[in-house]
Amino acid sequence: MELRHLITFRTIIDVGGFKKAAEQLGYAQSSITAHIKELEKELGYPLFDRLGKKVVLTQTGERFLPYALDIIRLYTESKEVIRQTDQPSGDLTIGVSESLLIYWLPNIITAFMHQYPEVHLTVKPIDYEDLADQLKQNEIDVALLVETNSWLSSELKIHKLTDEKLVLVHPPKKETTNMLVTEYTCSWRPIIEEYLTYHSQPTENKLELPSIEAIKKCVLLGLGKSMLPQFVVKEEIDQGKLHYEKTKFEDSIAIYAAHHKDKWVSANINALLELLP
Repeated sequence: MELRHLITFRTIIDVGGFKKAAEQLGYAQSSITAHIKELEKELGYPLFDRLGKKVVLTQTGERFLPYALDIIRLYTESKEVIRQTDQPSGDLTIGVSESLLIYWLPNIITAFMHQYPEVHLTVKPIDYEDLADQLKQNEIDVALLVETNSWLSSELKIHKLTDEKLVLVHPPKKETTNMLVTEYTCSWRPIIEEYLTYHSQPTENKLELPSIEAIKKCVLLGLGKSMLPQFVVKEEIDQGKLHYEKTKFEDSIAIYAAHHKDKWVSANINALLELLP
């Protein structure tokens, strides 16, 4: 069983087809097909069903996938261990929630790149609903995210970095009956729903928007009020562009770093964790 065959297998799943996998890996499409045929011959079962232009995993493919991912992960980690030095180097992929990526992380990235120039840093969005899988499958090495103050996960090693405030903001001197809310996948959406259960008025409208930045811009334009992390709106509050009200939910969120509990913590990951506030 060759590693390149396993990488081809994983890439087909990641990109959704043999042709796209060939483009990504720099092989001819016939080579991709040959890799899978050799792997299927060795295993004795088909890994994919070819349904026209679409390929889907067979039951055997589904069962084999986690083992293939583990082999690839262990190979990658073994190479990192062998070439490991005191100075962090090589690849590091960070998954970050939208609010942190825009308002919290840029200065940290700048400091990290200045301090560790040999690290090739990649930043990706996190999928809140599939975060454990993103980390387990090595799509990202570390996740940085906003979660509730009581957040726990049996699959992840969690580092609470700092407590944050969730503030109710509205435009100054403007009456508004609209409540602008995040998508349901957002970690603090349940807190907003709890607030609305006890404080909403019959005349209030609830408007769901797809991004934190969109919500803030709409509040600044006077289209409604919203509950957002304080670090997102601190500048506008300090400048008097937004006002905020105290609620019992203020101390309900925090900023976390997380990695999979079985993840080997490399020098790169340690360097990042030590730099975080």
